[in-house]
Amino acid sequence: MKLVIGNKNYSSWSLRGWLACKQSGLAFEEITVPLYGDDWDEAKRRDANLAPSSGKVPILWDGEAVVWDSLAIIDYLADKVGRDRFWPKDDAARAMARSLVAEMHSGYFALRGHMPMNIRRRQAVAEVRDDVRADIVRILQLWAEARARFGQGGPFLFGTFSAADIIYAPVVSRFVTYGVGVPGFALAYMQALWEHPWMQAWIDAAEEEEWTIEQFEETSQA
Repeated sequence: MKLVIGNKNYSSWSLRGWLACKQSGLAFEEITVPLYGDDWDEAKRRDANLAPSSGKVPILWDGEAVVWDSLAIIDYLADKVGRDRFWPKDDAARAMARSLVAEMHSGYFALRGHMPMNIRRRQAVAEVRDDVRADIVRILQLWAEARARFGQGGPFLFGTFSAADIIYAPVVSRFVTYGVGVPGFALAYMQALWEHPWMQAWIDAAEEEEWTIEQFEETSQA
């Protein structure tokens, strides 16, 4: 298999696809495509690795099979290695985990737009917009319920590391970058995810990248 990803410092969906591949336990080749460079438009037209998704990342190639979109990659890999590797076994926990993942996949546009992922950056936000705050409050409520109901088996949302943690990993990164204040239970969860060996490997690689994407550096968070 090979996984096509964007810049590790900025590409939240690439992080999700990469964590999904790590969680699968399968060997994969990693191909990084620098996003939004001077030749980005040309690269999207000419790079066969990018063709199926019109230049969006991540993209997973498995022989002749190609999967794009991080959630689709999770589902594809779960089919290959067993769904219990990605989802809780308990019916109620699995139902909630799927709902949390779907809500993140299709929502929180204010948070995503005004607090873009930028692992190298540290910029505390003095005043958070109301729509961004509403997204943050909703996420914290979901984290609290997941931890209270199903988190007894470990430090992650549903105890052990799962698809829910894969999907919310970039949110943890955003909260760290912009100094979002969170209650103690959320801080403990964030620390567990941030210190996970796979996350540390991604963070180290992001900090070593030489690329800077100005449009993500200049985005206003207020």
